[in-house]
Amino acid sequence: MVLAQTTDLERVIQARDFVALHEMLKHWSPGTAASLIEPLPVDQQVVAFRLLPRELAAEVFEYISLEAQQQLLKAMATGEVATVLNDMAPDDRTALLDELPASVTQQLLNLLSPHERSIAVSLLGYPEGSVGRIMTPDYVRVRPDWTIEHALDHIRRYGQDSETLSIVYVISDDGHLIGEVPIRKILLSSLPGHLADLVHERVVALKATDPQEAAVRLFQTEGRAALPVTDSQGVLIGIVTLDDALNLAASQNTRTLQRFGGVEALDEPYLQTPILSMIRRRAGWLIILFLGEMLTATAMGFFERQIERAVVLALFVPLIISSGGNSGSQAATLVIRALALGEIRLAQWWRVMSREIGSGLALGVILGAIGFSRIAIWSAFSNLYGPHWPLVALTVGLALVGIVLWGTLAGSMLPMVLRRLGFDPATSSAPFVATLVDVTGLVIYFSVAILVLRGTLL
Repeated sequence: MVLAQTTDLERVIQARDFVALHEMLKHWSPGTAASLIEPLPVDQQVVAFRLLPRELAAEVFEYISLEAQQQLLKAMATGEVATVLNDMAPDDRTALLDELPASVTQQLLNLLSPHERSIAVSLLGYPEGSVGRIMTPDYVRVRPDWTIEHALDHIRRYGQDSETLSIVYVISDDGHLIGEVPIRKILLSSLPGHLADLVHERVVALKATDPQEAAVRLFQTEGRAALPVTDSQGVLIGIVTLDDALNLAASQNTRTLQRFGGVEALDEPYLQTPILSMIRRRAGWLIILFLGEMLTATAMGFFERQIERAVVLALFVPLIISSGGNSGSQAATLVIRALALGEIRLAQWWRVMSREIGSGLALGVILGAIGFSRIAIWSAFSNLYGPHWPLVALTVGLALVGIVLWGTLAGSMLPMVLRRLGFDPATSSAPFVATLVDVTGLVIYFSVAILVLRGTLL
């Protein structure tokens, strides 16, 4: 459906039927218009934006990806760029300016009106990754001594520029945040009443210097459409809305998944990332993992004599090490996600370990039983494992119990250790855990073999 509408839009632009194009654009929501305009060639995007109503153009621009925004700004005339930037929501404009080179950002700042430039510079002045970078100063604030009628008049006058009207914030004479009032309460209250009677003083607020991750966590726990932002003195200076938190959460999840796959997080979409940059971000982890896997060969060499005397042991090496790596990756995934969602804290490491010991033992027994049964069934029809196949099966079964248990413990504890040391738990990625368990798994496997097969094959 979207593809068909984009094709229709492109055909109308090529036909230069600007009357029909204007009619098409004005009936679409900003999100729909953005999704249809973005796939077009840049020159056709410019034509579409020129025909959008001014109040709609900035909204549509905000829904376009940052990469497409940058390309579009290059193609638009200076006056058009100034119009779009001045009409953009301050938080969305900050996100765009933050992605551009400093020289380009300065040029665009010069296109803003004095008022909008002051807002933009103020937001850009907060530390990178802080709540101040994603907040907006467009919100409705009222005083507790106002009547309901006065408040409604104020909302009608200034509410059109507000990012959200679901919550009205109550401040003192010196700007300190006192509380908040849902707009529903104001609309349903009698006019002679005062706002002081409606104020909800238990306000959950963010500090402008808080990390952006704190905003995401607070939205998850509070279930709010917007959260107020104060300075260090408690003065209300802005709000963060749910849409910004959702975008931030999506970006964080993307970076976490990339790190979990053993890749440095990409700053640009996959297709826009230069090949050399892609190689550089992937090579580091691959080298580290390769060097780690070389220890596997070292471990195999250490048990060379045992392998020569019982070649059958080598048949199960891939099975053994992959089972440990898989169980470790599972545990790491669960713990990293639980840490990210705040479901577990570092102080609860013992509870996590006790749970994983139980899980690891149960999973190890299941896989060990399957491995034992496989050898037993195969030996009924083949002499591949020799006359001592019961001992070989017992070796594989016991080794699987130990390796799966160890892999589960390593995968669950490593993210917590890294978080305790101040690192991102996602760096304990599945490949890293698998490499660690591969090497130690071989040691466990051959150690069990020496104990079980001593006096027979060894």
